[in-house]
Amino acid sequence: MTLTGDIAADVTLDQLLAAKERRAARQREWIGRYGRPLISLTLVTPGPVKDSAPYRQLMAEAINVCEGMLTGRGWPVAARQAFWLSTGPEAFWAVGHGAGEIKAATVALEQQHPLGRLWDMDVISVHDGIIGRNFLSQAGRRCLVCDQPAHACGRSRRHPLPQLTARIKDLLEAYFVRDES
Repeated sequence: MTLTGDIAADVTLDQLLAAKERRAARQREWIGRYGRPLISLTLVTPGPVKDSAPYRQLMAEAINVCEGMLTGRGWPVAARQAFWLSTGPEAFWAVGHGAGEIKAATVALEQQHPLGRLWDMDVISVHDGIIGRNFLSQAGRRCLVCDQPAHACGRSRRHPLPQLTARIKDLLEAYFVRDES
């Protein structure tokens, strides 16, 4: 498999902020409609390109893995939907189970799956809002490049964009090309 393909146009900061606001509104709407904890999945995609064939493949894998986790644990899903957007793919699941246990399971996926570092699985409680890793006494996410706290590297722009995108490409190729061998 070659990790190339049609790539959408660069996304502007204004487009990203508007997409984030729309996602938050959809999250509130789903919480109100289903009255259950929500898994909100997005990808870690630094830079202006948020939609590409490799990113779609990455999201499809994340969706399959999350579905497998939910099915394997027997947690009922009231609704699920994927959104394939130029600002990056998103997926939601309204899950009939405790938000804390759901968060523990999604953190385990992010930490244990070879591509999990490229997934951002937020869990939103009906009453408590976003359940963070600190709820589980877990450290924050690590940088893709140097394994320092991701927020510190991101804020300081410690690593140039080509270095970050090369690391993502390496992770994708190691996973998907391995599957074709």
